[in-house]
Amino acid sequence: MRLALHLLQQPKESVEEFTTSIGKMRQKIQFCKEGHNISDDDKCSICNNASRDKSTICIVESIRDIMAIEDTAHYRGLYHILGGVISPIEGIGPSDLNVSTLIERAGRAETKEIIMALSPTIEGDTTIFYLSKQLQAHDVKVSTIARGVSFGGELQYADEVTLGRSISARIPYGK
Repeated sequence: MRLALHLLQQPKESVEEFTTSIGKMRQKIQFCKEGHNISDDDKCSICNNASRDKSTICIVESIRDIMAIEDTAHYRGLYHILGGVISPIEGIGPSDLNVSTLIERAGRAETKEIIMALSPTIEGDTTIFYLSKQLQAHDVKVSTIARGVSFGGELQYADEVTLGRSISARIPYGK
């Protein structure tokens, strides 16, 4: 509604330029053949970047997750967008996700580690479990991102699952 109201206040020429640009974007943007990221070529800029670590692949649900991880500047590997998570309630099964291309990538000699960076939900955990079983046939390390109480958070407000995982996945404190 805000966009429509804003466009109504703009000169017709500006709105026509805007709509033409949106149309061109939709025609030219495609999905990367490797990791399913958005791209204007067969491979996205991340997959084509020679300085990226080709031995690690971070599995995410969506393009927004890539953007969030890239904003941290702590990861220099490749990505693989699943396009969601397994959710029987919503009718989403493994065949609805980009699983086959992930399994193919995991079979390549250069792939050493698969990092599961999926939402900490029942559906996310189900997907991680399913994918880890599918990846057992390949010689790759499968890991998940750390989960726990956020920095600055208070224990009394953390849910039981998060707090329990934080206790179970505790790490040694410096020496």
